[in-house]
Amino acid sequence: MSLPTRIVAGALALGLALPGVARAEPVELQVLYNLPGFTKFHQPLADQFMAANPDIKINFLAPAAGYNEGQQQVLRAAVTGNLPDVYFSGYNLTAELVGTLAPRSQITDLAPFIEAEGGQAFLDENYTPKMAALGQIDGKQYGLPVNASSPIIYVNADLVRQAGGDPENMPDTFDGLVELAAKIDALDPRYAGMGYDIGGWPDDWLWQALIFQQGGQLVDAQTGTVAFDGETGLNAMKLVRRFVTEGGQEMLDWDQSRQQFGAGLTGFIFSTPAHVQTIEGLVGERFELTTATFPLENKETGGVPTGGNSAVILTQDPAHQQAAWKYLKWITGAQAQNQIVRITGYLPTNKRATGPDYLAPYYAENPNVETASRQADRSLPWAGYPGGDSVRIWRTQRDIIGTVMRGEVTPEDGLKEIVAQTNALMK
Repeated sequence: MSLPTRIVAGALALGLALPGVARAEPVELQVLYNLPGFTKFHQPLADQFMAANPDIKINFLAPAAGYNEGQQQVLRAAVTGNLPDVYFSGYNLTAELVGTLAPRSQITDLAPFIEAEGGQAFLDENYTPKMAALGQIDGKQYGLPVNASSPIIYVNADLVRQAGGDPENMPDTFDGLVELAAKIDALDPRYAGMGYDIGGWPDDWLWQALIFQQGGQLVDAQTGTVAFDGETGLNAMKLVRRFVTEGGQEMLDWDQSRQQFGAGLTGFIFSTPAHVQTIEGLVGERFELTTATFPLENKETGGVPTGGNSAVILTQDPAHQQAAWKYLKWITGAQAQNQIVRITGYLPTNKRATGPDYLAPYYAENPNVETASRQADRSLPWAGYPGGDSVRIWRTQRDIIGTVMRGEVTPEDGLKEIVAQTNALMK
């Protein structure tokens, strides 16, 4: 080795800079996620990623309060040209995000990166078709699924048994569940048979579930108008009223309902699997807590809306895109998903994560968490409405649904109103 070569090699080994010797600067990714509570998994996963990739630095922006707030923050940043490199987009808002950013070349189609990994074989190895579809808009893969949440049933096994039911084999239709709830409600004046807290839920997740479980859709792709204007919508409206009149549901917001369930006063409630640990803490030793999958009226085409988010790449700088792609692969990979599920209770988005080296032993010890994973094959995209006004649409719909639940409006009139208002807001 010549003297100049030895000097350069020695200096680099000591971490010293030499004139005329270029050193690769780490790529710093600006990353935005929603919900401050998600820091509990984002930060440790980023630390692990950076330890394995010292040439990439993850810099988290202050997390947005929720998906709607994050969406508005990103859309404002698009106007000023100050977009984050990576964003965790809520599934129900991704179509609006893509519709706004794609025409301006401000969001990245992942197809070239996926092709470089082996194309469809890469997707098939890691994600079920329904999971991969959560990040697809108009047939293009813009995101990779990170968190996935579909509604499950939390069951007071003691009350179900007292009412003559079997908590290990809960009814798989709403008719059966409402019948069971009525029996629980009749046990004691203090009891509520069930809680389907759609009237106080902050978004339309539980409303979409009532539509999707029948095999229905939100919007007719041909006309751009409401698709549940008919039997599907009427069935949903009749159900929300029956929850109250037959199932003994009380009109509470979702947090009050959860507290009442934890006190042992409700037979069963519907909620996100992310609440498993919280509800287990509320229940304590008061009663045996079990969970069950969401019922499907249409066993062939019915499904459940999948809440959560996919990671999208907004940067258009090639070096930052390559670094961002590595980060996306990591956080949606089996190892990271294994950790996310254990922390949050969500479904794993990577199908390899359910294997014996990852979640299988955990699920064996925590069957209430495992329930959500059994709905992966039922997962449907959490839909949004054309026009980018999904938040306002839900607030309007929720008020109408509340009037039906309280008996102020008939299900038939409620459906007419919700269809008319939704169509008007989509324009």
